[in-house]
Order: sequence, then C-alpha cells, then structure tokens
Amino acid sequence: MNRNRLVVVAALALTSPAFAANGPYALTNANLFDGVNDTITENVMVLVRDGLIEKIEANGSDVPRDYTVIDVEGNFLMPGMIDVHTHMNTIEQAKRALDSGVTTVRVAGVSAYQDIALRELVRSGRLAGPEVLAAGVFVIPDLGPSVLADPRLAEFFDGVDGEEDLRRLVNINIDHGVDVIKTVSTQRSGLPDTDPRQQVYTERQLRTIIDEAAKHDVPVMVHAHGDEGARAAVLAGARSIEHGTYLSTETLQLMKERGTWFVPTYITIVDLEEEHKHYVLRLRGRHMLPEIERGIREAHRLGVKLATGADSSYEETSINRISLEIEIFANFGLSNFEALQAGTVSAAELLRIDDRTGRIAEGFEADMIVVPGNPLENIRVLQDVLIVMSNGQLALKRIPFGVTD
Repeated sequence: MNRNRLVVVAALALTSPAFAANGPYALTNANLFDGVNDTITENVMVLVRDGLIEKIEANGSDVPRDYTVIDVEGNFLMPGMIDVHTHMNTIEQAKRALDSGVTTVRVAGVSAYQDIALRELVRSGRLAGPEVLAAGVFVIPDLGPSVLADPRLAEFFDGVDGEEDLRRLVNINIDHGVDVIKTVSTQRSGLPDTDPRQQVYTERQLRTIIDEAAKHDVPVMVHAHGDEGARAAVLAGARSIEHGTYLSTETLQLMKERGTWFVPTYITIVDLEEEHKHYVLRLRGRHMLPEIERGIREAHRLGVKLATGADSSYEETSINRISLEIEIFANFGLSNFEALQAGTVSAAELLRIDDRTGRIAEGFEADMIVVPGNPLENIRVLQDVLIVMSNGQLALKRIPFGVTD
C-alpha cells in the first residue's frame, strides 16, 4: 500500500465510527439469473456471509439460525450491474449509482483523486458501495483545474506533451494508488468548440503512457471518438476504447484481433440532444448517435468485446444509467443475455475482477440485485431495482410492498 493510500485510510479511521458488518443473510424464494448461463434457476436460496456468497441451494433447505432472512418473493436475483465509465466523485453520486443497481464502477477520471477516497470508504466498509476502481487525474494535454490536485502537478501548468511529462504524470497517478490510467487520443464531444474526431495524442505518445503504466501492471483506458485516434490507441496497446463514435470496420477488426474492449457509452450522447444544451451539441448528438449505433452493431457482428459505461456522474437531473445502456445494447442486435453479460460478467472481465465478482456463484462477492421480472425476457425490469446488496451489505430494500404486523 502506497503512502497516499495509507493517509486516506488513516483519515477515515480517525473520522468514522467502527463499522459493524451486516448479515449474514439468507435470500429465499428467489428466481436466479447467475450471469453466466442463459437460463433462470427457479426457487433458490442464497446464503451470504462475510461479504461473500457462501452457498446456493434449493429453496426449502433449512436456514441457519443466525441468518437474517430476506424473502425475495419470487422476484429475480441477478448480479449487480457494472459501470466501467463513470465520473462520479461524491458520496451522494455513489449512493445514486448503488440505488440504480450498480455495484461496481470504474471511474474514468476526476479532478482531484476523489475516486481514491471513495474507493477506500467502500473498502473500509463505511460506505456500502459501489466498489470503485479509480483512475485519478486524466492524462491529458491540458490538466485545467486538476493542476491543483497535487503540488507536483504544478509543473504541468503549461501542458502535458513530452514523453517525460507523460511518464511523470502516469507515475504521480500510480503514487496515489490508481487502478487504471485514463488518457485521450481525440478531443471531447461535450464542448461546442471541440471536434471529437480531432486526434490529440499520437500513437507514440499513447505508447509511452501505456508502457509506463504497464510497468506497474496498470491498464489504460483511452477516450477516442475519431477513428484515427482510436486506431492509434489500439496499436499502442490500450485496454479499452471509450466512446468510439466513428470507428471504422478496419479498426474494429483490429480491436477484435488484439482483444481491445469497446465501451460505447451511447446513453451519454443521448444527453447531448437535451434542450438545455448548446445548439452545436444538440446537432452533434443527432449526428453521432447513428454512428455509434453502427459501431455497436458492427462490433457485435465481428465479435469485439463490449462492456457497459454510462459516462455519467449520477446527477439527480439525469437518467443516464447502465440499465438504459444494457437496454440499448439489446435494441442494437445483442440478445438480452448478451446485453446483460456486457453489464455484468463481461464488464468484470474488462476490469480484471471476473475471478471475484460479476456473477452469482459460491465464493464470489455478494454483489447482487433483485428485479421484478425475468431480465432474459424483459430487459426493462433493470430500471426497477427492488433490492441491492454490495459486498454483502444490504444497501436497498423496497420489498415487501404490503403492510406487515
């Protein structure tokens, strides 16, 4: 554990009360979608202890004495959803993500390492979740306000372009204990004076970033709308291409060959069409949406690995959620099963945590949600989450609806 992480944990220990673990729990009368099989296992009981799924067995088995029973009432138990591209940076945003059924997130860059603090709050048990994989500060030519996030970043006040600058910034992020590096190969789409197709970093610069991060076994996610920038990122060794609005068939084929993941974030481009946005962005959104749809359909046809990211901060005024991104995948050619996997077990594979979460299996983390219908038949049930359990903690429980004595 690096010094910065120790400081965060020490601060939490001084300011927070001791955490008493919830559970153990027995979830009874559940219909189970485990995330791996394209079937529903009816009438099961799932035992949870110490944050892990202890046992899955037929309902009606004896419940151990010390377990708190949660009656799922015949609703459908499935893995918690995973958002591999978010910018949440507050406790309130984390709670909104959790309430929507998201139990794991990869934060794609924040202004001042707030994602590191959120991660440690969850790891300490003081915050139920979602689990956070942190990227820290963007590796980007102009750090903007992030130049204030660490005194060492002052040297980048005039920009981050040279190879030594790139290595230095990567290592400052590593010092903070990030799980992933986020960089860019094209300009942003959400500013009226930028062109998202315009390449920013060259293949050589991207390779410098990726090679430096690889020394610490840290993967790199690359923001790339334009095809040229995305191709450069794939050739440089990016773990995933984020957005990928204008990806050509040739670049998608290269991604398939190299095992590069595609995170389209379609739902965030929908936001560009909202009436309160700048007119340039509204027009841009109308142009970009059919391009991303084409890319998702083509990626699926070619067998490119897909994962769900909402590119959201989970604000109160937005319904930009992973449940909608999964539905979009199902509308664009994926089966419901494939779309569900993109938001659970496949997303966990992208994050390199599929050996412990993303599915419901004995020994895996108890990251689970309950929805009111069969998601293999009706994908929209993901928008009405009834129960959320993250790391074995009961974070949301909306059933039973009736009055009990």
